[in-house]
Amino acid sequence: MNMKSITTIVLSFLLTTFGIAQSAVFDIRKYGAPSGDITTAFGDVWKAACNSTGASKVWIPSGSYKMGAIVVKGPCNGPIEVQVDGTIIAPANPAALHDAYEWIKFEYVDFFTLSGKGVFDGQGAIAWNQNDCGKNKNCDMASMNFGFNFLKHATVRDITSKDSKNFHVNVLGCTNFTFDHFTVTAPATSLNTDGIHIGRSTDVKILNTNIGTGDDCVSLGDGCKQITVQNVNCGPGHGISVGSLGKYPKEEPVEQLLVKNCTLTNTDNGVRIKTWPSTPGTNPITDMHFEDITMVDVLNPVIIDQEYCPWNQCSKQSPSKIKISKVTFKNIKGTSKTKDGVILICSKSVPCEGVELNNVALTFNGTEVDAKCVNVKPIVTGKAPKCVATAAA
Repeated sequence: MNMKSITTIVLSFLLTTFGIAQSAVFDIRKYGAPSGDITTAFGDVWKAACNSTGASKVWIPSGSYKMGAIVVKGPCNGPIEVQVDGTIIAPANPAALHDAYEWIKFEYVDFFTLSGKGVFDGQGAIAWNQNDCGKNKNCDMASMNFGFNFLKHATVRDITSKDSKNFHVNVLGCTNFTFDHFTVTAPATSLNTDGIHIGRSTDVKILNTNIGTGDDCVSLGDGCKQITVQNVNCGPGHGISVGSLGKYPKEEPVEQLLVKNCTLTNTDNGVRIKTWPSTPGTNPITDMHFEDITMVDVLNPVIIDQEYCPWNQCSKQSPSKIKISKVTFKNIKGTSKTKDGVILICSKSVPCEGVELNNVALTFNGTEVDAKCVNVKPIVTGKAPKCVATAAA
């Protein structure tokens, strides 16, 4: 037996043993697309791919496609990838999505990938103009672009989310989820369009990603653990935020966040932790680490705000009950649009503990920024603004 034959046998053994085989490709054009709206075709091609034996791939080639609200679910018989190389367009009228919480929802899938050079266009302008949440606590919420719910071992790679009506992405109840070279784009005036919101998920990574939107670039809800945000460009937007938290009584703790090698440009906030006052939530926030961050003309570069109350739609009669501890701001440089470039407003009922400012070199109009501190005594190492204690809130 020659060497070529031996190599072929070995490769065949490896493919069979470890399942490293080429995916079966399911072309959406064979399921009724393109024919105007592809909602039904997408549901049909997903079912066929999900039910096939072994790894499968749904392919949407280049072109422009319309699609309404849809939910696709697992479990599937093997790993499944959706490769989108075209542009998928949501209805412009929010009512056409029939109150769907998310426009496109993927649920209960293990080993899922969304990839390609495609664009998901939420056509959010009408929804932004109708948004009255600044005046109305009970405002109607428009649909988000994506819902990723209860996925394990998932990847979103190279895709673009454009002009969502609400949040671009909601990650809920997921484990081992990676965003890599993902793009979020919407104007600064697009209300409530958080880039990626994560809730009750473990081991989520956001890597090499560009987010420009009208709200938080990345936001963490309750129950998040082992979250990494690395090599992310944020702007416009409201920065990278933990919270807001504490509004509800059964929230879960948030712990183990690393934000590293990120650049924030012309954002309203930089890196931020925010909790509501006068609310029932009590679960702690701990092990938050913000490192190697560049701020470019950021309004509030470093902020802990335990009196978070947007649009003054809440009471500040009693302090937040959420304990914040083990927070590091390290190697943070750049420019602030305000003199108070570091704002640490902690709760008087549970003051922050273990907050460290390590080499925080921010300037405002060429001079070092100030640090405003309430109910916290930060550990200062290296170069950092002197923390001036303010009257307890």
